[in-house]
Amino acid sequence: MERKSADEYPQELLDLFHEYQHGDIDRRAFLRGATKFAVGGLTVAAIFESLRPNYAWSQTIPKDDKDLKLGYETVPSPDGNGSIKGYLARPAKGKKFPTVLVIHENRGLNPYIEDVARRLAKAGYMAFAPDGLTSVGGYPGTDEKGAEAFKKVDGKKMTEDFVASAKWLKARPDSKGKLGAVGFCFGGGMVNQLAVRLGKDLDAGVAFYGRQAGAADVPKIMAPLMLHYAGNDKGVNDGIPAYEAALKANNKKYELFMYEGKQHGFHNDTTPRFDPDAAKLAWERTLEFFKKNLK
Repeated sequence: MERKSADEYPQELLDLFHEYQHGDIDRRAFLRGATKFAVGGLTVAAIFESLRPNYAWSQTIPKDDKDLKLGYETVPSPDGNGSIKGYLARPAKGKKFPTVLVIHENRGLNPYIEDVARRLAKAGYMAFAPDGLTSVGGYPGTDEKGAEAFKKVDGKKMTEDFVASAKWLKARPDSKGKLGAVGFCFGGGMVNQLAVRLGKDLDAGVAFYGRQAGAADVPKIMAPLMLHYAGNDKGVNDGIPAYEAALKANNKKYELFMYEGKQHGFHNDTTPRFDPDAAKLAWERTLEFFKKNLK
């Protein structure tokens, strides 16, 4: 299927799909709402298919890259769901690495997130991408099923699973003892929460279009933060002013970038919301930030 860009769709339709992806409406409601955009021989089903993720597009680093050591690990999480499985990617050469926890969207450990872990490994990091859906059987193979499974997970226990994953990754014998975290959508919000929970144990946090931590929790944040936001993402962006005010009031180190005119999910290269220029710039900034704080 040919990749389309966000500017080929009305914003109202993109917003409707955003609601569907985040579980605010079901598939039937999306299809019903999308009927008015089905013109000129274009069917609602075709619109739906064109907006869904295509994971063939997400593989920028091959799964058999000879420079990388790749596999799955299971981490104990006694305060969470008992254990959490995840994808571990690291350089094949070298004995110790700075580490980065990679946190998925609200759909589990899909191929896009695994590729992000490989991208970090190519840049010299040991990256671990936990699957928050482990307790309900793991990522089920499609984002639709993933979003459904996500609703069944105990949110508090899943947070503890990510905390356990972060501590496990930082304490590994092949870790240099520096820990970063990067997350997208739900994962971006989780990075903000981990910055609160981990305090000085987190050395750098990067949140892509993630919901903010509460102002009252900001004093607990010790890690420098990099916050990427999309201009067309009102639901998430409404929380920026209070968060930024609290970060400033508490003298926290942070960088905030707004990508005007871009969509929530602009870094995810599997959907039309992907914006190559914004994604490239945000990723370059992220790698520079990690280099400065972790290497």
